[in-house]
Amino acid sequence: MLCALDKHFNKLANMYENAPINKIFRPNIKISLGESEISISAKSDFFHSANSLHGSIFFKMLDDAAYFAAHSYIDDCFLVTASFSIDFIQPVTSGIIKSIGQVDSRYENKIKAQSFLYDQKNVKVAIGKGVFVR
Repeated sequence: MLCALDKHFNKLANMYENAPINKIFRPNIKISLGESEISISAKSDFFHSANSLHGSIFFKMLDDAAYFAAHSYIDDCFLVTASFSIDFIQPVTSGIIKSIGQVDSRYENKIKAQSFLYDQKNVKVAIGKGVFVR
């Protein structure tokens, strides 16, 4: 039998996987309390003209991972991203990319979370930091 938290995590994962935008990316997501992990294949369709992954994909992966780490604590409403920043480290040209989100702090109606994006060799390629609100 699933506990209440597992049901909540499964509900969030289903919400994410069934979002219309994710028909394009076909992500895999895992959610636990205060953490999430998302992976997708870095297809050439997601590249800019210099043949590496477009920054919008970096943003999506980092924001989504931090968001679902934050949302793991909330089951009575929908969170939104209030602010998000990214530090790009290096480009990605192929393989499976993975983002890992972790909650840093929670207070009043805000949750701060960070996320890290890794390439197929598990090299960190970007860092994200966000604030999420009810």
